Amino acid sequence: MNTVLIADDEPLLAKDLARRLKRSWSDVEIVAVADNGLQAVADLERLRPSCAFLDIRMPGLSGLEVAAAAGSTRIVFVTAYEEHAVAAFEASAVDYLVKPVSDARLAQCVLKLQQSTAIRPDLIALLRTLEERKPSHLSWVHTGVGNTTRVLAVAEILYFQAADKYTEVITADGRHVIRTSLKDLLQRLDPEQFAQIHRGTIVNLRSVDKLERDVLGRSVIYLKNHADALPVSRAYLTRFRQM
Repeated sequence: MNTVLIADDEPLLAKDLARRLKRSWSDVEIVAVADNGLQAVADLERLRPSCAFLDIRMPGLSGLEVAAAAGSTRIVFVTAYEEHAVAAFEASAVDYLVKPVSDARLAQCVLKLQQSTAIRPDLIALLRTLEERKPSHLSWVHTGVGNTTRVLAVAEILYFQAADKYTEVITADGRHVIRTSLKDLLQRLDPEQFAQIHRGTIVNLRSVDKLERDVLGRSVIYLKNHADALPVSRAYLTRFRQM
């Protein structure tokens, strides 16, 4: 029996991966599902599963840090990283899966795990490689409502708005919710395309129609083909003075 740990801080995605693994791998047992890096390390030490599917970005410890403590457990990274990081994962892990994971890609991964007898690669070298290179800009986000997960292209997002315990993602066809903070988004969004205009707002510059002052002298951004008007704080106004 092949035992598997799944570590992902998005419960809907973890549950979906577990379901599809059971469907495509006849002799697999999901022994634990962890929602943070610290719990994943504890489960690895306690259960010693044969394989672990690790998300890269998790609270507590990253998937890379968890993998470095995984002993003989074979590692599959589940990642939103692209391009240069993908090449590093391919060289340094049994496999990598880029979200959203198709059934065909998951089946390839299962086949590789079934056939793999190789010793785990040098994950310290992987960590060093990633520290030396900047991750590519975020190109999509996924949002969940009930049992439905949607994938949104970042280029189509009009703006991000901080809420109480989550972030709203506003597109031309509606409002969606993600758990990524504005601070984290700023680090991952392309600064040539997105700019912070308020403590709680990041706007897609390509969606901006014009900047005006209202009757009280406050600066407001109006969007193309969208009714929302977004206030601009003085601290972030410099970038728009030429508009």
